[in-house]
Amino acid sequence: IDLFSRNRTTLLKHIRHWPANWGLLTDGSAARPRITENSVEVFSHVYPRDDMTNVTDKILSKVGCQLHNRPHHPLWLIKERIKDHFYRSYIGRTGNPLFSVHDNLSPVVTVEQNFDSLLIPPEHPSRKKGDNYYLNRTHMLRAHTSAHQKELVRSGLDRFLLAGDVYRRDEIDSNHYPVFHQMEGVRLFSNHELFARVENGEELSLFESGGRRTPQKQETHTLEAVKLVEFDLKQALTRLMRHLFGEDLEIRWVDCYFPFTHPSFEMEVRFQGDWLEVLGCGVMEQELVCSAGAGNKMGWAFGLGLERLAMVLFGIPDIRLFWSEDERFLKQFRLSDIYQPVIFQPLSKYPSLFNDISFWLPAEGYTENDFYDLVRSIGGDLVEKVTLVDEFTHPKTKRVSHCYRVTYRHMERTLTQEEVRIIHGAIEQAAEKELGAQGRY
Repeated sequence: IDLFSRNRTTLLKHIRHWPANWGLLTDGSAARPRITENSVEVFSHVYPRDDMTNVTDKILSKVGCQLHNRPHHPLWLIKERIKDHFYRSYIGRTGNPLFSVHDNLSPVVTVEQNFDSLLIPPEHPSRKKGDNYYLNRTHMLRAHTSAHQKELVRSGLDRFLLAGDVYRRDEIDSNHYPVFHQMEGVRLFSNHELFARVENGEELSLFESGGRRTPQKQETHTLEAVKLVEFDLKQALTRLMRHLFGEDLEIRWVDCYFPFTHPSFEMEVRFQGDWLEVLGCGVMEQELVCSAGAGNKMGWAFGLGLERLAMVLFGIPDIRLFWSEDERFLKQFRLSDIYQPVIFQPLSKYPSLFNDISFWLPAEGYTENDFYDLVRSIGGDLVEKVTLVDEFTHPKTKRVSHCYRVTYRHMERTLTQEEVRIIHGAIEQAAEKELGAQGRY
């Protein structure tokens, strides 16, 4: 953890109050995560398996890799550029950065941390087993770095950046991978901090009683406080993106919805002729802030994907490349300075091979993410893309059939149809055995 803005006494105070289940990652000496018949073991902690357990060996093999902390990796470069910008932009009276940085927290969190602490309701679709990796009913691999937000605020921090690996079951293509990396920021304001530069600011307040929620504000906030926080947020993020992309960058804001902020926004930037969504942000829900013990403050939060920024800034065409150990890829990012310009030079484009798989779906319980996860578990990074190319419902039995096209491509050599056929055959067998599908091949 990088805590330049805290002196030793304050830092020790925060550490004493960190929950035991945060599990700061160590130097890697702990046993590798593994699955047994009755349990899942991650960082030497054993979690009993139950009906929610769906994490796989393939996914667990990624836990602890921490690409964002690997020097000269493209994700590390993006993280360091963002961190450096905040260190230079927000400096205290003593010359120390005001934002602390946390990039070494364990990705194993409780379901309460991942959802309840962020006011995500029990019936919300983001909780579905089909979209997340559960160790069991109470623990999971975090789906977003915001899972640590409440604990960091509770520890007394009011300005921080947080980076880490996150895990989601998702489709398979060049822009999606079950493990990716996020970075987010939080800033809280006291009444004095927010209104200190406002004429007669001592007469203004963060909160009001008897207010009502509108599209512009929460029921507990005054409109003038929200507008100042919103302005500070958008100004901070505009400066960040122009720092990354260049001062001439075009930016626009789009209203959106998140359970943990209101009002909420997405930032889009104009890049090479297209508008790209690069982050989400908003005024933190006061209920969340109060539950973390900072009820006398209000603030903003934002979150962005490191892969998305790196793919755009460095011209990386396929998200699988971030996991490559190919020296031809890695050496391109060994820069003498984190701001040294670099554009990815493509490796040889090896030919792709594709095979189709068609099967009748089981009567109930099937989701497409189940099949995608099975393909990833067997084919790994040899699978470039999976596309649903046909869906058929039998007119009499009403049974549903799916046909998927699986595209295989090795990033570093040419694949043969013989070796692909072995992998594809294993996928066909697993679809019947593990998903209850009935093959049509």
